[in-house]
Amino acid sequence: MKLILVDQRHGHTKTIVLKGWVKGLLSILLLGAPVALGYFGYELAISQDSVIFTEETARNWEQQLRFQAEELQGVKQDSEQELEALTLRLAMLQARLVRLDAVGERITTMTNLDTGEFDFSQPVPLGGPGTDSSEAYSTAGFVSAVDRLESHLEDRQNQLEILEGMLTDRKIQSDVFIAGRPLEKGWIASRFGQRPDPFTGRLTTHTGIDFTTGRSGAEINTVASGVVTWSGPRSGYGLMVEVNHGNGFTTRYAHAEKLFVDVGDVVNKGQNIALVG
Repeated sequence: MKLILVDQRHGHTKTIVLKGWVKGLLSILLLGAPVALGYFGYELAISQDSVIFTEETARNWEQQLRFQAEELQGVKQDSEQELEALTLRLAMLQARLVRLDAVGERITTMTNLDTGEFDFSQPVPLGGPGTDSSEAYSTAGFVSAVDRLESHLEDRQNQLEILEGMLTDRKIQSDVFIAGRPLEKGWIASRFGQRPDPFTGRLTTHTGIDFTTGRSGAEINTVASGVVTWSGPRSGYGLMVEVNHGNGFTTRYAHAEKLFVDVGDVVNKGQNIALVG
């Protein structure tokens, strides 16, 4: 391989002959320089593009994170407001339950019921996460308090339903129990049993009780609740009302001046059904 050097000032030329490894090294340098320049240019372009992409991505992420933080704060505020409202509702239910227990306990005391069976003196479940007024209920603590209150309300409801049934039975038994007099004022003129017949003078069995007020028109009242099975004139009784009280018991109100009930009517204890004749 030869290199020719030209001197432009004097017009002389000089020839250099390259041999061996020098020729190979020079060839490599001449051929590799363009490739190296292209590679370094490509890397520089990629590096600049990467810097621009990273900055834009960071700005987008920052904006998205800010939006998400604002949304999260809004959700948190809404949740806190809802929890405060539910906490207030829970407190109101607890207050109502306290009054309900007071009523139940008073009823059991007045009616002499077994306090072991109907116990309204147990404390209302006021548990929950903390008692400091500056702290709100936590979600887990609130749910636990609601569960306890629900269980307590269910227990009180069951007790009151049973208590209501027992009081109803007592009232029914009291209403159908035959007791008292059919007249507010008056006295017994003739008792049940043996007596001289007022018409024949013979000793006969009197199967009723005669009441007198000394005047007609006084109110005749039932001595127990029941169903009217007769209302009208009847031989030996005049105008009469018959009331069936169940369990085989029947009362008759005879010698009336006027009747106020019909067959099939349900009458209550103490109800005015006729006037004295």
